[in-house]
This record gives sequence, structure tokens and C-alpha cells, in this order.
Amino acid sequence: MFKQQLLQKGKQKLSPKQIKLMKLVQLSTLDFEKTIQQELEENPALDLEESSYEECTDILENDILNIDNPSINSTRKNEYINNNQIENFTGNKNNNKKNLSTDYVYNAITYKTSFQDYLKNQLHTFRFLNQDDLLIADFILGNIDGNGYIRRKIKSIADDIFLILGISVTKEKLEQLIEKYIHKLEPIGVGSRDLKECLLIQLSKKKINQEICLAKKIIQNYFELFIRKHYRKLIQKLKIKKNKLRKAIFQIKKLNPKPGKIFSDGFKNSDQFIPDFTIHIVDEKLELSLHYKNNPELKISPIYFNMLKYYKSSKKIQEKQNTISFIKKKIDSARWIVDAIKQRTNTLILTMKAIMEYQKEYFLTGDLSQIKPMILKNISHKIGIGISTVSRVANSKYVSTPYGTFLIKSFFSEKMKNKEGEEISSIEIKKILWESISNENKKTPFTDEKLSELLKKKGYLIARRTIAKYRDQMKIPVARMRKIL
Repeated sequence: MFKQQLLQKGKQKLSPKQIKLMKLVQLSTLDFEKTIQQELEENPALDLEESSYEECTDILENDILNIDNPSINSTRKNEYINNNQIENFTGNKNNNKKNLSTDYVYNAITYKTSFQDYLKNQLHTFRFLNQDDLLIADFILGNIDGNGYIRRKIKSIADDIFLILGISVTKEKLEQLIEKYIHKLEPIGVGSRDLKECLLIQLSKKKINQEICLAKKIIQNYFELFIRKHYRKLIQKLKIKKNKLRKAIFQIKKLNPKPGKIFSDGFKNSDQFIPDFTIHIVDEKLELSLHYKNNPELKISPIYFNMLKYYKSSKKIQEKQNTISFIKKKIDSARWIVDAIKQRTNTLILTMKAIMEYQKEYFLTGDLSQIKPMILKNISHKIGIGISTVSRVANSKYVSTPYGTFLIKSFFSEKMKNKEGEEISSIEIKKILWESISNENKKTPFTDEKLSELLKKKGYLIARRTIAKYRDQMKIPVARMRKIL
């Protein structure tokens, strides 16, 4: 039976401004600088404190006061209304507004050939390619990724060629072009469909000897055994001695599994980051500072306030409504971004200061054993902000210390107990685990079970599954994959 009833529910919903603020908190220093620069370019009502506008303000104020003067023609009046023509506060090169980056004034324009163009330049040196084949081969190059591989199915490429170029081509024809031309390009191995093919192409270019022939045989016939490091089975299958297998594997290890990676990386900016915070030790006390690019001094341009006053007092009703609405929108947007930056700055300093105080002993000594177990909840409760906000700060920010620059997230760890019942950080466990694996005999590497036993002897009661979890977090492979002949 249907029944009607009234229900009252309370819901929490983030406003678009709150969502934008959370995104600002999450940004690194470089990304934040770009965002602010973009805001300055898009919103002429936003200004840097350092900017000097005395000259342009005086000019504009004088013109606004005399704007009803008949000696000023209508064309000049319209120049003030047209936002694109007000050069003094639209962020172009003629104004006095400083760029956020104080290290340079102009960005240098450089030109670099892309990886695809580098391959095309080689391809176009082949004499015996007709016009259609050259178009098809160029299209194939467009499907090569940064590692130098063709990951797509040949049939899908053939379908795209027909749809885009209007050329009907068979799968066999594409295979032929790849093997006859693409595989001859530098770096060797480019255009491979998988790792096996990539290694075989590189081995085929080597000078033939017993080691190379054996290496080819291993890749061609026993590839799965090779990548899984089943060396005993390889010796049995190939009926060879361990020394011969070692030499063949040495030849394989000299090959490049990602032929395009080195070349394509040359055209990418290396990963850069600026430490968001710096911790100094002064008179045995910790001092925290925030990078200046995280706290730009922005303000609302007084020019726009003057313009707003003028148009509010204007008698021209038709242009008054739209212009006032536009100016208010820009001022409100500028006011919000100024407030958001202050909130972001306060959140960053508050969070990092709490982390610094929590891990005070480590920051004073640099001893990893002094790092306390710390989770997001500890900091969240201490400063009274949400766990998600603490996470946003920790996951994307770096801190410069007297002992190096670290991702803030690396100071968070689980709580463990040793034999004496003392609480210790999982960071300390990982350090001992790393040292144990580094000093192992690589011919008989420690299994997770063995590592668990070793740590128990040192006073750390760690289960095998926990060892496996920490090893995965440190990106250390299992014992069999660490084994060498």
C-alpha cells in the first residue's frame, strides 16, 4: 500500500568556490604560479601589489572626470569601454605589471623537433617509397608511442587509414611496410609491437657470434622462461653450461627495451619542482618558511573601482547596465581569488607547522629512527581541518630540510611495535628491510619469509605479508626476480 510522508534531511554540499579552493590547495608551487599568472591575464581587475599604477591611474581618473567634455571625442570614450583596448591593465607587455617569476622577463622561444618528426625525416630519405606508401608509412609513425612501440592493432590502423586518407590497405601491406622500412629507422627497435620483437630486431643488427645466436634462440623460443628468470629450466632446455647462459643473458641486458624513451625524453622538460616549504635550524630551534611564489600579494585594481563609481553615476542607461555588471563580475572574481590565496597560505602553513612539530626530533637530528608513526588523522585532529585537506597538502608538496628535500607524504607512516612493546614507524622498518635486501647474496636472494625471520631476530615482529606489502611499496621485486647467475 502506498503512503505519503514528509522527510527532512540535511545535506552538505560543496560550492563551486569551495571546490576551486581545494584545487588551489592541491597545486604544487609551479602549477600554482601558472594558475595565478592565468588569473592575472584573464582578469584585468586583479593586480600584483608590487605593480605601480600611479601614472595610468592619474591619466584614467583625469579622463573620467572630463569624459563629458565635448573636446573628447566619442572614439576616445569607447576606448575606455572596450576592455581589449585598455593596455594599461590587461596584462600585455606595455604595462608595469610584473610577471610572477622574478628570474626572467621574457620567455625564450625555442624550437625542437618532435620524436615523430625525427622518425619522418629518416623515412623520407628512402628512395623506393611511392606517394601512397609514404603517406601510409607516415600514418604508421603517428601510432608509435614515446617508448617506440606500436601498441594498436594493425587492423585498426588500416581502418583509420581508409577513413582519414581514403586509401584502402591490407593488413599484409602494413606489416610489409613496418618490417621493410619502419624497423630500419633509428633508434633500433622502434616500431616494434612488443618487447620480444623489439629485442629480436636489436639482436639482428648485432655482429653474429655464439653469444648473439644463443641470445636470439632464448628470446625466440624461451622468452617466457627468460623474463621469469627460470635459469635452471633454460639450462636444461638449451643443454648448455651456466657460464654460456650468463654470457648470452649479458648480451640481452645490453639491449634497450624502450628504444624511443631516451630520444623522446630529450624533448621533454625534465621533472622540476620547487620546495614549497623550507625548514631551518636556528639556535637549536626549527623555523618554517613558505616559498614566496606560494604567497603572491594580490589586490583589486583601484582603476576598476573608479570605473565602477563613474558608471554608477552615469546617466546613459543603455550602456550602464551591461558595463556595471561586467565590472562587478571582474571585481568579485578578483576579490575571491585574493581571499582564496590567503586561505590557501594559512592552510599550508598551519598543516606543515603541525607536521614539523609532530616530527620535531627527526627535523632536529636527521635520524630516521626518530620519525614517529603519523597518520593523516593525527594532523587533522591537531589543527582542526579535514583529513582530505591534509592529504591534499601532503601528496603534492615538498619540504626542504637540512638533510635533503622530501615529499611531505613520506613522513606519514603506520604504527608498529617491537619486542619491547615500543611504538616505531614503518619508515624505520623499511629502512632495515632495504639494507637487508641491499646486502643479500644476489645468487640466493632472501625470500619474504627469510626477511621476516631476519627482522624478528633484530627485534621487529613483522609478518611475511607485511614484508611483501612494504617491498611492493618500495618497488622491490620478489626474490626470484632479484636473482642473478
